Formats: sequence, structure tokens, C-alpha cells
Amino acid sequence: MIELQGIGRTYRRPGGEPVVALHDLSLRIERGDFMAIVGTSGSGKSTLMNVLGLLDRPDSGRYVLDGEDVAGLDVDRQARVRNRRIGFVFQAFHLLPRTTALENVELPLLYSDRTDIKGLGRRALEQVGLGDRVDHKSSELSGGQQQRVAIARALVNEPDLLLADEPTGNLDAKSAAEVLSVFASLNRAGRTIVLVTHDPNVAAHCARVARIEEGRIVAIEERQPTAAGARE
Repeated sequence: MIELQGIGRTYRRPGGEPVVALHDLSLRIERGDFMAIVGTSGSGKSTLMNVLGLLDRPDSGRYVLDGEDVAGLDVDRQARVRNRRIGFVFQAFHLLPRTTALENVELPLLYSDRTDIKGLGRRALEQVGLGDRVDHKSSELSGGQQQRVAIARALVNEPDLLLADEPTGNLDAKSAAEVLSVFASLNRAGRTIVLVTHDPNVAAHCARVARIEEGRIVAIEERQPTAAGARE
């Protein structure tokens, strides 16, 4: 589904030394993967996530998504690919507090070119186990429920790829387990998921773990996921 070839990304700060975030990085992600990208702070994992999500443009290399090199697309075409084919989940939930769960989930549809959007928001909330919370404001929900609303928002356009950046970082252990269980269920249903984390316990729920150091993928481990992430 995704092939990164020789990706490089350098940030240049006025009056400072250039910072090489990604260096000749290559990575292949198959359709249906549940992959964790792990690394220490400053290893390049968040930059890699931004490149995968077309939020940042590499300085060099190729990003092939289903046979199309999307790294070189213009800004408008990248935005269309991003809106239709990629969903994002972040550590901070980024929900509107006085807006209902359903209204939060339906926000991306305002920018969609889909002709039929009826029922997509409710369906997404049902996928994450919140079909009974559609009318609750996000401020009335627990942290775990808010993150599940954020996952539903990422799913509402039915993307091919779900990217999650430290999605359990603001959650207690019980809520984190619930969120990881949702990701595992979505993966079993065929969704491709890439999860960035510094927590080995979170990475243990994924079937593949890619380790990044100094802007390069240095190892990829195939493993049997722990219970919440186990495939059926």
C-alpha cells in the first residue's frame, strides 16, 4: 500500500545549524498492516508520521501510495488525497467541547467532495462503540470516550489509512486499553493502521514494529500482538 524510498527531510532554522529529521529512510507498509513506529524523542518518528500523512513534504525520495508518487503532488491535490484517504488521531483529542460527539465527528465532511454523507457520522461512532453517545457533548465524556470520538472523526470519510500519533498519551491505563482494543477491532476489519509511540507496552499491541533512530528505520520486527491487538 505504501512504499517510502530514500526519504530525506531537513529543517533549516534562521541562524542555526540544519536539523536532519529523516535521512535516506525507506519503509514498506502493506494493506491491512497494524504497525507501530517506535523511537526516542528526536528520532524522527513524528516527522515520519507527518510525511505519511502529507502534512510535511520530504526534501528527497519517493512516497508511493497505491502506485502513485504523492510526495510531488501540488498542495491542492495532496489535500484531496489527505482528506479522502487518510485519517488522523492525535494525543490531544482536538474536540470542540460544547459540541456533540456526532457534530465533532461530522466536521471533516464539511470539506469532503462526497455526494452522499448521510449516516456516516453515526456509523463511525458505532464502529468505536459510542453509538449511544451521539448527542453527548465532548465535555461530558471521559478521556477514553473523547479519544474514541476522535477516532470516529478520523474514520468518517472511510479512509484507507489511519495514522495515530501517541493516541494513548493522555489516557489512564484502562482507557488506553479500550482505545487499543478499538484499533485492533478496526484492523481486524481490514483497516491499515500506523501508530507512533514511545511506549513499548502500546507497541506490543501491533503486529509489526518499526524502530527509528536518527531519522532511519533500523529494524522491523514481526510479532504476535498482545491480547487487545491479536488478530482473529
